[in-house]
Amino acid sequence: MGQAIVHRGPDAGGTYQNDEIGLVHRRLSILDLSEAGNQPMASPSGRYLIVYNGEIYNYRSIRAELEAEGYRFTTGTDTEVLLALYEHKGQRCLDDLNGMFAFAIWDTRSKELFLARDRLGKKPLYYYQADGQFAFASEIKALSALPFLKKDIRPDAIKDFFAYQYIPDPKTIYRSVHKLSPGHWLKTDGIRTEIGQYWDLSFADPSTASPDELEAGLYDLIDDAVRLRMISDVPLGAFLSGGVDSSAVVGLMAGHSSQPVTTCAIGFDSKRFDEVAWAKKVAGLFDTNHHEFTVRENVPGSLTDIARYFDEPFADPSFVPTFFVSQLARQKVTVALAGDGGDENFAGYSKYHTDSIENRLRNLFPAALRRRFFPPLAQLAGGINSPLSRRANSLLNTLAMEPDQGFFTSNCFFRPSLWNDLVHGELKRETDDYDPADITRQHYRNADTDDHLAKILYTDIKTYLPGDILVKVDRMSMANSLETRAPLLDYRVVEYAANIPSAMKLNGREKKYILKKAFEKMLPEEVLYRKKMGFSVPLAQWLRHELFELADGVFATDEGGLAQCFDMNKVRRLWKNHQHGRDENTQELWSMVAFELWWRAYHS
Repeated sequence: MGQAIVHRGPDAGGTYQNDEIGLVHRRLSILDLSEAGNQPMASPSGRYLIVYNGEIYNYRSIRAELEAEGYRFTTGTDTEVLLALYEHKGQRCLDDLNGMFAFAIWDTRSKELFLARDRLGKKPLYYYQADGQFAFASEIKALSALPFLKKDIRPDAIKDFFAYQYIPDPKTIYRSVHKLSPGHWLKTDGIRTEIGQYWDLSFADPSTASPDELEAGLYDLIDDAVRLRMISDVPLGAFLSGGVDSSAVVGLMAGHSSQPVTTCAIGFDSKRFDEVAWAKKVAGLFDTNHHEFTVRENVPGSLTDIARYFDEPFADPSFVPTFFVSQLARQKVTVALAGDGGDENFAGYSKYHTDSIENRLRNLFPAALRRRFFPPLAQLAGGINSPLSRRANSLLNTLAMEPDQGFFTSNCFFRPSLWNDLVHGELKRETDDYDPADITRQHYRNADTDDHLAKILYTDIKTYLPGDILVKVDRMSMANSLETRAPLLDYRVVEYAANIPSAMKLNGREKKYILKKAFEKMLPEEVLYRKKMGFSVPLAQWLRHELFELADGVFATDEGGLAQCFDMNKVRRLWKNHQHGRDENTQELWSMVAFELWWRAYHS
């Protein structure tokens, strides 16, 4: 199991085993590089043993408090502090932690295992439970080393994958393997298991402070989050795209560093997707030690190997540049700060603006009228073969729905009508009554607010952020033995943002309005208010050129995982249409390629 994830911790490894439990750890040394920091680590009393992945950024203040209580420490690690805090407070220790973590603590006296995952889900934690067996790991590939692991595939998880591009917590692609959801803990004696939630995000109390007060408070909080994340005994740098989030992080890092900050950027041959010029501009602004890499011919030869780092289907294509920028960064540093979380906290994606327009239109008409007349109008529009009519068809169908369903439908990556046309066999029979939209609807309804944008942000923070963004960054950085830290996902920043009124996040067409206002004193207007590009890739172009041979081979065969899901003759017609310049199925085709790459890696 340890060897399977040696990329996550190449610096050291350790095991503990007796008749009741086996623990194994791989270490990426960041704090106190001596062997004294190796794991599994035992408490001075010998009662508790810990294996832990992540960083506790406020461990120094916790250590000082524990020392005042009489605790003594022999290492400079946060691991020892976390173990002592658990001995002092039990599971209540989770309330004190500011960091990213997945950890397990074995109580040798009660014979009970305690697992916990950080509030936002920065660090992964999988567990397997079946037939009286229990196991856990940072990645499924470690669990796969177990001879008793059952790898029966979940049909509903396949449908989830094609709808979302990833498989949302707490499911995995396997029936008996689960993710521990962010902000949750688990206790087990190997047979009886209890799971609880220790943190949730509230939007119930919007702040009444003035805009100036909110901006100042936000700036100071993010600045402190950056400061905390610069604690390291190894070289430290940052990812830089030239967008608001990463530029703000780099600017604040420069203010806390006596040396030039090391920054890394990724580029593409396609100018439509290339942001390196903006990254270079920001690097010059803060006089960083800047490095760039352009994704060109590296894609097809590397894609199969890169995709293997995802142990279940994953189709966000930006994992490719994320891998390469992590590879570049690891040549210079061991820790990199990133701007992840800004879009989910402050409404930065274009989909939020689109959704607000749709919701305003939806509210102009009574629900009964929308349900009765919009679907027939959509059907009429759908009968005309033109881009405009297709957009009209999609809009009218969406407007007929309730807001939560409309948000899911507008952002579903595999159109339900296409799924129903392609799916066949056992998968069709087992998923006919299952709707992936249930996941979106449930989180939307769980949000403790009536504000529509707040409910959407809550939903994405519970689904898209931990299921897509954080999985992508964790796997691609850890594939290169690089630790990434996200100041904008400091839970204090996330809670502060949740209390900012929605109108100060999405202000008309201006996304991330308050974040931009807060950093006007640091960043130039051309950086703050330029059109957002996002970390996207030229996917349609790749499928026609760089990835054509790979994709063509996937679609040509009637063997493999994809053929067990879909009618391959129909899939090949979609593929042929794409080659003739019709791009409306680009994302669906890519999702199928990604699924087959996973299947070949783990099930062929």
